[in-house]
Amino acid sequence: MTTIKLSEAFVDLLQRKQLTNKNLVLLTDDGGGKYSLHGGACTIGTKFTIIVLDQPDADYPVQLTNTAGIQLWTSAYDLMFLTAGITLDYGQGRISIKDDAHILDQGVQIADGKAVLAAFEQGVAADGKSC
Repeated sequence: MTTIKLSEAFVDLLQRKQLTNKNLVLLTDDGGGKYSLHGGACTIGTKFTIIVLDQPDADYPVQLTNTAGIQLWTSAYDLMFLTAGITLDYGQGRISIKDDAHILDQGVQIADGKAVLAAFEQGVAADGKSC
């Protein structure tokens, strides 16, 4: 299992949003995944999203262990972008993700998985931006 650090401020945010008992998927939002909100190959590794689910999703079987006991999942593909020292933090109204060497994204979004899938079924695409 891969370990991720969740800052106290981030865990507090999850508690305020009543998400600590949900299954959360951390994904690299590259426009190609089933929950992608952003698009374009030029964003690979620079945009991340946390998807809220009631149940685990078999497409995201890799559990990210953390000391807060949050059920956080990802995929083998997304794991390629999560290097040593990966940390989720919250401050100044934004969620950020970083590793030991880089700030990866300072605008991580949280989205409801059911709502994302429903929007795609209705033909509402992701933001549609391209490189």
